[in-house]
Amino acid sequence: MPLALVHARYQLLETVRIPVAIFGSAFFPAAAMLFFVVPFAGDDPAGATYATAAMITFAVMSANIFQYGIGVAEDRDKPWDPYTRTLPAGPVPRLAGRILAGLALTYLSMIPVVVIAAVATAARVTPVQFLLGAGAVAVISVPFTLFGLAIGYSLPSKAAVVVAQLIFFPLAFGGGLLSGPDSAPGFIKAVAPYLPTRGAVEVVWAAVTDWQPRPVSLAMLGVWIVLLAGIAGWAYRRDEGRRFT
Repeated sequence: MPLALVHARYQLLETVRIPVAIFGSAFFPAAAMLFFVVPFAGDDPAGATYATAAMITFAVMSANIFQYGIGVAEDRDKPWDPYTRTLPAGPVPRLAGRILAGLALTYLSMIPVVVIAAVATAARVTPVQFLLGAGAVAVISVPFTLFGLAIGYSLPSKAAVVVAQLIFFPLAFGGGLLSGPDSAPGFIKAVAPYLPTRGAVEVVWAAVTDWQPRPVSLAMLGVWIVLLAGIAGWAYRRDEGRRFT
């Protein structure tokens, strides 16, 4: 654990030195709040709460897919990454530190969304719901962290940027993050339960409202976690085998 914290500190310092990286993760969810949620659902307490939870999921997805997908791919091009792989501690402290740093940045990227919801909308949650929502964020970070790691260890940095962008918006739209729980178009309703974004947003909805998650969405979220964990592990081992044997 101490080594994981050292790696997490290193990752955070490296990111803070380039503030635009943090700004990018927080910008899209905050912009969506200002342009879509505040004008159209800001005066409706229930609608604003559901929309804010969706934008929080949007922020979690943005922070993790881009941070891990692009960040890992870029790190693989630097001399420091091959060096750390030669250390006797093994990969666990380094990966754990990266995940801890990513979780901290994920919570940081949500601050603008929460502030906008508090001051510009009628969204309201109880203290218990707020804490449950914060815990739900850690849970739903798992699939998107794995998604980013799978991209980062599979592709070179230039390709990772493109693939992360191509995946990000279809997942957001297809999962129904930009529409209400029951107001999405028919096509979105048909595909959403099978995407990880839908299961993730339903976990957050359940934490901060009285929403009952649909079994198929939760089951598919679990399937995605297992699938992405397998892909990320395979990509890591393939990258290590190509560059260190």
